Formats: sequence, C-alpha cells, structure tokens
Amino acid sequence: MRFKKLNLFVAVFLALATSFTVNLLTATPAAADTCYTWSRTLSQGSSGGDVTQLQIRVAGWVSSGENLALDGAFGPATASAVRRFQSGYGLAVDGIAGSQTFNKIYELQDADCTPIHFSHAEMNYSCGEQDYTGGAVSATAAKENAKRVMWQLEAERKKLGSSAMVITSGFRSYSCNSSVGGSSTSRHLYGTAADLGTASGPSLCQMALAGRTAGFDEILGPGYPGHSDHAHLANKSSRFWSASSCGL
Repeated sequence: MRFKKLNLFVAVFLALATSFTVNLLTATPAAADTCYTWSRTLSQGSSGGDVTQLQIRVAGWVSSGENLALDGAFGPATASAVRRFQSGYGLAVDGIAGSQTFNKIYELQDADCTPIHFSHAEMNYSCGEQDYTGGAVSATAAKENAKRVMWQLEAERKKLGSSAMVITSGFRSYSCNSSVGGSSTSRHLYGTAADLGTASGPSLCQMALAGRTAGFDEILGPGYPGHSDHAHLANKSSRFWSASSCGL
C-alpha cells in the first residue's frame, strides 16, 4: 500500500510539473487590436511589414542622435529601441517584441494607429485646411510621416514625465506654409515636423533637448532665429540641432 501511495504521489507531482512547464513555455497571446494586430513574436532576424509597424511605434526610443530606420528588418537597432521601450514602461526587458510589448502598444494607440496623446487633428490643421493635401508629398505619405512623428512625441512625452505637449503646427500645405512665412524647404511640407508651444507642460528647452533621444534629426528652439516661442522637432536625412539658449 505504501508503494501504491508513493507511486500515486509521484504521478500527481509529475503531472503538475508538466503542466507548470507548459504554461511557462506557452506565451499568452496578445489581445487583438482595432488598429493593428501582430500575429507573431518578433526578434532579431525577423523581417516584414509587421516589423515596420513595430519600428514606427518604438522610433522615439533611441540613443542620442540616432534615427531608427523603418526598413522592416529587425536588427540590433530595433532590438535596442524595443528594450528602451520596455524599460520605459516597466516591462520585462529582453529586446523581443512579444505579447507584453504588443499589449502595451495596444494600450497606447487609438483606433487610427495614432498614439493616445496625439492626433491627426493636431498634426494636419494646416491653417484650418485640416487635411494632408497640397504639400511636398502625397496626402497618404504625409499622413504616414505624421504618424511616425506622433509616436516619437509619445516617447518623448513619457520620458519627460508624461506632461502634456501641445502641437502648435504640424503638416502644412504650400499655401499654408507661405502664409505663415515658413521656409520653402520646411519639413512641415512633408508631415515630418511638429512645433511644440509654450502651453506644454515641459519647457521649450526641455522639449528641444529631449528630442535628441526621440529620434529627431532637426531640432530648433530658443536661441535660433524665429523660435523663441516654440520648439521645432523634425525628421530629415541629415542632422541640424540649434537652440543656443538651451545649450544646444
């Protein structure tokens, strides 16, 4: 009888251990989202459109002076951005985009794939035109460019203590840009720029300086001509930072 009881105990123990092991190895799937749903775990070596969608959302989690390429290839730079995103939101840090990372992104985005604290209504005001037409690129391209900018701003907002950041100018049509005295080569014409005003929680200098680790190549602020009342953050192919009153 003693041996039968022992065998029964061993069998129960092994069954529980097997169940526990299976639970550990089987990741809880991420919830579906109305904007975009990832269907697989992404890590270094992954490639495809789902990687590009991830890169858009972690583009603001880079090192100083870095700009994350939206190339659909999950390399070391994307892994580092994912790790910073995970750390910033208190997740387990492993550089792998799985259910914990995707569920956090789902919490942070609205149904149109913009981050919860920024919207197309802010980015495409364009002197009251309220669309993305009439600029240097197609409306579709400008809208996609603006979405990346907003995700970079969402990252910067988090790093600055989650204080409100108010966009005073985003995309501009040529006519709008001309009417406000914008440069003929302004990044606003492409939907790749955002101006942040004094109604924001952080100071203009704080926002300008934080732009360095949010992936922005063009940063202009107090001390640069015409930028005493706003911080200008933009994406472009080369770097130019100038805000002398902020030490930049």
